[in-house]
Amino acid sequence: MSRNDSPHDTLWKLIKDMRFGMLTHRHPDGTLHAHPLTTQNKALDEGVLYFFVSKSTEVGRRLQVDGDVCVAYADASKDHYVSISGHATVSSDRAKVERLFNALAKAWFPGGVDDPNLELVEVKILHAEYWDVKESKVTQLAKMATAAVTGHPPHLGEHQELHFS
Repeated sequence: MSRNDSPHDTLWKLIKDMRFGMLTHRHPDGTLHAHPLTTQNKALDEGVLYFFVSKSTEVGRRLQVDGDVCVAYADASKDHYVSISGHATVSSDRAKVERLFNALAKAWFPGGVDDPNLELVEVKILHAEYWDVKESKVTQLAKMATAAVTGHPPHLGEHQELHFS
């Protein structure tokens, strides 16, 4: 990632090809539950992630009670890992639904933008953290072996926190 990139640009470069995020929310009993959801964004202009969920699941109802969420992305083949904290709401913005709806969403919501089970979840990003390991697997193993012998933690790739306002 370039030092000149904005937090939005940096985050988007990391997650744009990781279409699925694990959205974690709190249940009334205090336990945390995660759901794999497809990111609907085409860009990250507003610092908001968009997901379609079904009204037949509990996700939308839970988010209306407690919107504090974490969305985690991982691409193990590239050693990219992202954790996003934010506040989720269920949106009734018809124009956004129409703009974001696509052929893959139609597989889950056959009625299209008028499907009665379709809900749009918006996650306003408050904080993001990422790990971007650039070293090869062999180099990573060598650094970990050296760390085990020396007692000094290995430095692998880039780890940054991004703050959104």
